[in-house]
Amino acid sequence: MALPKRKLSKRRRDNRRAHLKLTLPNFARCPECRAYRLPHRACPSCGYYSGRAAVKVKEAKSQK
Repeated sequence: MALPKRKLSKRRRDNRRAHLKLTLPNFARCPECRAYRLPHRACPSCGYYSGRAAVKVKEAKSQK
């Protein structure tokens, strides 16, 4: 099994891992209900997309 001849420096190791970070999803505001949603998708709270009703949204059950 191959072994490294010399210890990798922290800089070289971290440069290799530079692109492995997590990124947060971008959120956009729904123009109808002002709730946050993912762009280019129908709003999960009101069901609108591109100014028209695209999806029927089920009413949330009220908890007592």
